[in-house]
Amino acid sequence: MAISRRNFIKVLGGGTILAATGATAFLSTRTPHKALAPWDKAGNYDDVRHWALSYALLAPNPHNLQPWMVDLSNPEQVTIFRDKERALPHTDPFSRQLTIGMGCFLELLSMASAQRGYQVSYELFPKGDEGPVAIASFSKGAQPDPLFDHVMERRSCKEPFQDKPVPNTLVQQLNSYAKVITDTDTVNNLKALTWQAWLTEANTKSAWRESVDLMRIGKDEINANPDGIDLGGPLLETLSLAGIMTREAQLVPTSSGYLEGVKIYQQMLAATPAYCTITTASNSRVDQINAGRQWIRLNLKTTALGLSLHPVSQALQEYPEMQPHNQQAHALLAPAGERVQMLGRLGYGPKTARTPRWPLEAKILHG
Repeated sequence: MAISRRNFIKVLGGGTILAATGATAFLSTRTPHKALAPWDKAGNYDDVRHWALSYALLAPNPHNLQPWMVDLSNPEQVTIFRDKERALPHTDPFSRQLTIGMGCFLELLSMASAQRGYQVSYELFPKGDEGPVAIASFSKGAQPDPLFDHVMERRSCKEPFQDKPVPNTLVQQLNSYAKVITDTDTVNNLKALTWQAWLTEANTKSAWRESVDLMRIGKDEINANPDGIDLGGPLLETLSLAGIMTREAQLVPTSSGYLEGVKIYQQMLAATPAYCTITTASNSRVDQINAGRQWIRLNLKTTALGLSLHPVSQALQEYPEMQPHNQQAHALLAPAGERVQMLGRLGYGPKTARTPRWPLEAKILHG
């Protein structure tokens, strides 16, 4: 679902409830510091593999599932797996989006290793789709990548963007990372498409429940499971304790919270001055990995330029109810028959909070 925290404050009642609690001291302690600790621990390791992995785990990924697991039993390698239990069977039935997320992880691993002077080479899918995603081998001789300077500030900004065009000077700097769309007609078509696709997902019970089941509501839930869709902060904590902000309510299309959430998501999608797309000639697993590697570089470059990026992937999903939107997206964005792997909103957004992460130690299988 990924509705922003700030917008949910508007959705679910405003300051009246907060004032009524008289619990200012309690509410001021509701930041899930444990779930955010991996951001502060990034780079606090001596071994180059642990050091690089501590940054790689900050990669963006679908529904924040963080599906990566690593084996360090070979001292000169990292074997990287996708945890098949962390899946999105309804909205990502072929695990295409999750594989793209693994590509983001691999690219950050390479970039972080380069900061320590190590080059990483990957053997992708050495045992096919059922085995590891990659075996990473390390060797000395790499130069730092300037984009790495922006890893700690990178976000996926799920907020309305300013009514301000993306200037051509910045578009030109992004053209080597993605196709940037700024012409009014195409932007308006994509606004309509992304909105209709979001509505389709919100009204497809199995797809919507997949998101609702992954909600982490309040500090305790976020700290216990620092993955999924985190809904935290003082007001949401209050509404949760009051029984107003619940998963059950989000499954009722007539509830006020659900209806206001729809309204706010529509407003967010409408507040979009430009889009970025990444396409590939085919749709192999390697193509998906490469799309992810390209996406994280795009995200870092937009951060460097003072821009915000937000993936809006609903129209690219492959379950039956989404097929009309998927076909429309490809007709609009890939008329030559390419596969559209990523579609994102681009513009000037507000600064947003870090996303919870599992600690590195929870992601190490062996070694």
